[in-house]
Amino acid sequence: MENTCSVEPKAFINERQGSIIASGKSRANIHCADDSLAGSVSQRACVYCGARVVLNPVTDAVHLVHGPIGCATYTWDIRGSLSSGSEMYRKSFSTDMKERDVIFGGERKLAVCIDEIVMKYHPPAIFVYSTCVAGMIGDDIVAVCKLASEKHGTEVIPVESTGFSSGNKIVGYRAAADALLRLITPKDGVDVKKTKKLNFLGEYNLGGEKWLIEGYLQEMGVGINVAFTGDSSVAALKQAPGASLNLVQCTGSMHWLAMRLEEEFGIPSMSVNFFGAENTAESLRRIARFYDDEEIIRRTEILIEREMGRILPGIRWYKEKLVGKRAAIYVGGAFKAVAIIRQLRELGMEIVLTGTQTGKPEEYENLSNLLDEGTIIIDDANPAEIEKFLIEQKVDVMAGGVKERVLATKLGVGFVDHNHDRKECLAGFDGAINFAREVYITTCTPVWGHIRSPFNMEAADGSHDE
Repeated sequence: MENTCSVEPKAFINERQGSIIASGKSRANIHCADDSLAGSVSQRACVYCGARVVLNPVTDAVHLVHGPIGCATYTWDIRGSLSSGSEMYRKSFSTDMKERDVIFGGERKLAVCIDEIVMKYHPPAIFVYSTCVAGMIGDDIVAVCKLASEKHGTEVIPVESTGFSSGNKIVGYRAAADALLRLITPKDGVDVKKTKKLNFLGEYNLGGEKWLIEGYLQEMGVGINVAFTGDSSVAALKQAPGASLNLVQCTGSMHWLAMRLEEEFGIPSMSVNFFGAENTAESLRRIARFYDDEEIIRRTEILIEREMGRILPGIRWYKEKLVGKRAAIYVGGAFKAVAIIRQLRELGMEIVLTGTQTGKPEEYENLSNLLDEGTIIIDDANPAEIEKFLIEQKVDVMAGGVKERVLATKLGVGFVDHNHDRKECLAGFDGAINFAREVYITTCTPVWGHIRSPFNMEAADGSHDE
């Protein structure tokens, strides 16, 4: 069914109007990729948080937050990343800055904290994150980290993620990429041997997804050099320059790093998407073609045929239950939004609202081309806008992150968690069936018939029952 919008979708704040459009031939260009509007209570995270979600899965590194204890608390165990080795990344370290540190400076306190961490834990690397308070008082974390590295003979890497420098967490992604480049660039006299293996950028091993994709690649005859940064170690990351190919899944967090790896080490990159069965099959085929090996191509086709045959009956069953249901999507990056659109379409569902925190103009252009005319597209949404459109569009289910979960549930809207702290595997062929199951369970649960939301009063007659 074609989704049409008779009038232009309206924002609550006039300055936000350019950030909300309806897809279609007459659509305007969306205003995006800039700082959040003050006072709009953006769904985005801060610059520091953007850096932390990228770096946190480095399993054996210490992550030291130079700021008030709240910053470390907010991002403690922020990723649902699993580890096959060290669990150091699950600890949260902070300099716990107080009023005295704001007045007299916190550099000495930071240096003492680094000394204590090295003495107690002997980590191979320490990432030191700057926060709003540290940046406001002018603490030079770069200088402190340099002196600490020389003193202890270990990698102490500054992450320049001062929050107030921008209202866009993409800046935090860039800060994390800068820190990773500092770590993986070979020191003088160190030579990293070239291999046929690939790096997997933008894979954070949520629910063990990196292990799942690694299994597919091994069956094809392709090896993973290191993932950035799921289930990675400091030593493994330092071997990154030896890869022959960079897979880029999360383009928002890893596109810039992929470009730098190509410039510095001559490693070409390829965009992939392992969310959804069709996306997974397409990505595996593209990887096989890159290696131009008939045996790899043959093994890839056998893998795809087997896995698709295994999951398609289940997908068809869920589609019978979900066809015609109305869905909304609000996620961090456009690559994930595209994947979810394709998956929901495969289930026969109608997408009436789509948005991201960090989409770029060309990504929104692509999203608009995928959607029916009149579908609402929103950049950097706030809770008031999301609530308004969930009600107006009579949404049955929403796929989003932790900040949208409670809002959707209070409105009587089913919710599928696609956040970075989830523990459910949603990637690959297994993830496709898991996603379909999650959508079905939350959309078709009879509980919505007992919740009097502004737009599902009619559900009291059991229209949402199985």
